[in-house]
Amino acid sequence: MASSAQNIPIKANGLKGQVSNSFSASPPPTFHSPMSSYGSTQASRVTTGLFAKQLKPFATEDIKILLLENINQTGRDILATQGYQVDFLQSSLPEDELIARIRDVHVIGIRSKTKLTARVLHAAKNLIVIGCFCIGTNQVDLQYAAQHGIAVFNSPFSNSRSVAELIIGEIISLARQLGDRSNELHNGRWNKVSTGCWEIRGKTLGIIGYGHIGSQLSVLAEAMGMSVVYFDTINLMSLGTARQVSSLEVLLRSSDFVTCHVPELPETRNMIGPEQFEQMKDGSFLLNASRGSIVDIPALINAMRTEKIAGAALDVYPSEPGGNGDHFTNNLNSWAEDLRALKNIILTPHIGGSTEEAQRAIGVEVSEALVRYVNEGATLGAVNMPEVNLRSLTMDEPNHVRVIYIHHNVPGVLRKVNEILGDHNVDKQMTDNRGEVAYLMADISNVNSHEIKNLYESLENLTSRIVTRVLY
Repeated sequence: MASSAQNIPIKANGLKGQVSNSFSASPPPTFHSPMSSYGSTQASRVTTGLFAKQLKPFATEDIKILLLENINQTGRDILATQGYQVDFLQSSLPEDELIARIRDVHVIGIRSKTKLTARVLHAAKNLIVIGCFCIGTNQVDLQYAAQHGIAVFNSPFSNSRSVAELIIGEIISLARQLGDRSNELHNGRWNKVSTGCWEIRGKTLGIIGYGHIGSQLSVLAEAMGMSVVYFDTINLMSLGTARQVSSLEVLLRSSDFVTCHVPELPETRNMIGPEQFEQMKDGSFLLNASRGSIVDIPALINAMRTEKIAGAALDVYPSEPGGNGDHFTNNLNSWAEDLRALKNIILTPHIGGSTEEAQRAIGVEVSEALVRYVNEGATLGAVNMPEVNLRSLTMDEPNHVRVIYIHHNVPGVLRKVNEILGDHNVDKQMTDNRGEVAYLMADISNVNSHEIKNLYESLENLTSRIVTRVLY
């Protein structure tokens, strides 16, 4: 096997310390490679039969990572193993405090409560990537991030089973009024009743949004003896005997239980409101573990007071506290105390994905994506960038560099970039665009430190530039 990749010494006249204008150094021999496209977390053999060369953008101790909202230990360990400086907090931060903490951070990891607005991102001059350790990304200004060369990754699959199991448990609990009976007995009252309590076998479950969670829930519900119908904006193949219906109204009129699993979009905001509650069966049940803006809560309160709806389970709310404590009051949402006073309603604090298994899986999935992006520039799985990846450089390529050029998608850019790269041997190159932002990755062979500096400065001087990175 060829010798380990060597650091190429750089004298860059002030070009240091900034992610957007820094050179890279090869890692030490003890560096552990992130998962490659071949699925191995160890240095893996590629098609040439040689071991993959492991890249880093600059000295590992310079990479500063801020993790908020109690990111799982597995994810923290993956990042710390890379030699990054990892700062960990258990809660989210208010916007002004977040701005102060994010100024010199290269990577930030969040969950659902931290809001990365344009104002916050504007202050993050070194930020190159955001990891959302959850499914949703609506807490991030994705357009601003993309326009400033900041990639965003999430975990769209890892907590699907946990959410689906929670919904199954809540369906049974609502059908048997378990919450009310438990509260009564905790207060010393024995109240054994059967009126209004049902088996779920033979009942119809209506699933709004047949994605990763909705489809898993469909299988679990059928195993419990339920019939399943679902509504989605696109035609999807059903699992088991589930049946797709043509409209939301058809689903609402035919379902005993209605559960929401859709993203937060302008068209899904208050998609379950007064009109939809009127369309639901008398005595039916509503569940929402997707986003807090999906259900019109005052309309739900009215529907339950009039007994149109027999019960509900909510795990998400329009406004949620930034941390644990006695915060779920009218000061947070004007209707909170009316909601809490209802009978047969299950209120949980956004715990759909809060299981040990889900948080471990999310920690691994997102942290590995962050490592691949920081170390190799791969954008596979990014939600706001074109998905670009190249096979790993090999250990017999010590004088190769990987150039990453994130730029505005305007005519003539590739011609100018290729004029700069044209004097060198470009082994492989890939580019793609997503709207107004394009992402180019190229591996160049047989270059010395002076040529690397010239390449970098030439790309930086192009008017189309958003971010230039050079990895070696």
